Parts: sequence; C-alpha cells; structure tokens
Amino acid sequence: MKSIFDKETRQEIVRRIDSLTNNNSPQWGKMTVTQMVRHCARCEEYYYGNIKISRSLMGRIFGKLAIKSILKDEHSNIRRNSPTPPPFKVTENISDLDGEKSKWKLLIERYDTFNRAEFTHWFFGRMTKEQLGQFIYKHCDYHLKQFNA
Repeated sequence: MKSIFDKETRQEIVRRIDSLTNNNSPQWGKMTVTQMVRHCARCEEYYYGNIKISRSLMGRIFGKLAIKSILKDEHSNIRRNSPTPPPFKVTENISDLDGEKSKWKLLIERYDTFNRAEFTHWFFGRMTKEQLGQFIYKHCDYHLKQFNA
C-alpha cells in the first residue's frame, strides 16, 4: 500500500498538487480548491505536531475500527463528507492558490525526514509510523480526487 514516507509517492502527490488550478471544482463537499489545499496543509502541520487536538469521544469508541477499515487495502477509502474537526475547517476565502500549493508541497516533501515512530491521532488513537504514512497518503489522495487531480 502507498505511504507518504516513500519518495515516489511523495513525488506523485506533489505532481498532482501542481496540476490544481482555480478551475478545479469539487466532485463532493463544500470547499473550494484553495480551501482544500489549506485544509490539507493544516493536516500536515498536525502530523508534525504543530497543531494539538484532544482525542474525541467518538474516536475513542470507533477510532480503531475506522482506521482498520480505511487501511484494509489500497482500494478502501475515507468516506465522503466525513466530519472535520474545527482546527482543520477552512471557511475563509483565499485568493493565493499558488502560495497555498507551495506551502502544502513543502510539508509533503518534509516527510522525507519524519522520524516519529508512532503518533496519537485525534480520532484513530495510537498509530504506527507505517499506519500514519498510509493514512496521510489516503487523505491526500481523497482530496486530490475530490478535485479531479
């Protein structure tokens, strides 16, 4: 299964980010392409530990089951319109798509040096580096597909 910690996978994601333009419209959801790019960059900041979020009650109950389902195989996906915690919601209008893309791409490229052996996710709970790498890829892929990239 693809992982953001693999160089080729990061290169694929960066190419897909580069393909985004203001003309990309969502197949589902309410975000614009620029809001989606900022949302994804915020998520990367979270994985680096720059944004703190407490575990959710629903996550404590269903998190392990949910991550198992998402990471079951390369064809399993994140459900469309899944809930987004407030720190990752982007509702403001943003005009600089190229600037937002540059920030996201830099964060993606930094995964080359990511050195945390495990991570506690706000919903899924404790994750190994392998699980986290696969999930981050699936999250990026989900949103890039949302905008046909």
